[in-house]
Amino acid sequence: MAVKIRLARHGRKRYAYYHIVIADSRAPRDGRYIERIGSYNPNTNPATINLNFDKALTWLGNGAQPTETCRAILSYKGVLMKKHLLEGVKKGAFDLAQAEVRFNAWLAAKEGKVQAKVESLSGAKVTADKDRLEAELKVNANRVQAIAARKAELEAIAKAAAEETVADEATEEATEETQGE
Repeated sequence: MAVKIRLARHGRKRYAYYHIVIADSRAPRDGRYIERIGSYNPNTNPATINLNFDKALTWLGNGAQPTETCRAILSYKGVLMKKHLLEGVKKGAFDLAQAEVRFNAWLAAKEGKVQAKVESLSGAKVTADKDRLEAELKVNANRVQAIAARKAELEAIAKAAAEETVADEATEEATEETQGE
């Protein structure tokens, strides 16, 4: 029986999340599986991966073959690195303590990279929000200036009309006085 480490799709249309499962290669994608070892949600940025590290390492050691996506997930979480180091210990290249030191150094570097990405994403979001607010304030200021200019123009037109009306009334009065005499 060929055993695979693969993804089982869940969630709604266009918003899928996946369970990382150990399954017989002949079983359907979302069908029967032997064991669930984690979950993967690609809808978040960065993607959320929950993985039982020890179970994944055990299954890899027993010969389970990961699919391409699962291989990338296991590599990202360090399971393949740990397996590689344990193979080196079996061959006698170095001892278990040295393998643990190498793995912990790799894990610390990986955590630094992930943390830097999270910080850059949050920094980019703050910068984008700030830029959007400044643009909105500029648009509002332009709008206020346009309204003030239009209001001044209307007041000037009204004042000119009022002066013209007063002048017309004075002319009519003068005309009536001359006609009345």
